Amino acid sequence: MDLHIITQEVIDCAKTVGEFIRNERKTFSYSNVEVKGLNDLVSYVDKTSEKLLVEKLSLIFQEAGFIVEENTKSEIKDYNWIVDPLDGTTNFIHGIPCYAISIALEYKGEIMIGVVYEVAQNECFWAYKDGGAFLNENKISVSDRKKLSDSLIATGFPIYNFSRLDNYIQTLTYLMKNTHGIRRIGAAAADLCYLACGRVDAFFEYNLNPWDVAAGALIVKEAGGTVVIQITTKLVI
Repeated sequence: MDLHIITQEVIDCAKTVGEFIRNERKTFSYSNVEVKGLNDLVSYVDKTSEKLLVEKLSLIFQEAGFIVEENTKSEIKDYNWIVDPLDGTTNFIHGIPCYAISIALEYKGEIMIGVVYEVAQNECFWAYKDGGAFLNENKISVSDRKKLSDSLIATGFPIYNFSRLDNYIQTLTYLMKNTHGIRRIGAAAADLCYLACGRVDAFFEYNLNPWDVAAGALIVKEAGGTVVIQITTKLVI
């Protein structure tokens, strides 16, 4: 398997579907929003994007199964595509320009390829195992800042699981007092990529899913960063 060639094909796939998302945003209406759960929103754009991605990824590597957010296809094999068709749906719905397609390929739990296409900014972050990490065609690396006091931190706010909220608020309080500041971008895949290219120095969030983090976590690792992750699906990053 040539990971570089497959990665380039995945990038092309993400950009093609990203163009669909970008065009739909121009005329998108809030009337198209559906509610999956408390503060958990979805639209036809998410669902159509996922169908397009599944179709195109199936052609790239037919042996792979799928782990996808909107459940348009569910089939677990040794190799699996892990897909979030629109990470940052709430941003997209409200017209806030940070939302991304996240695609990873895993083999028996180990992430081999990660591609995150931040649609509004036309930035494609990508990596494959032992191949380094890139933003478009430029190699990237995490920041070299060593002190918390010199660092900018990214996070994601809980939107429905508030079981750890007290500890989370305590952590925010400490970081507000001891860092350059905290940013809440609203798309975990983008957060991880911003960490990988040194825009922020750390990222933390709880209650994430495999499709939120699989691609971005590999990109961080290949950019020289450290990833600590606990999720129900076994992944080796």
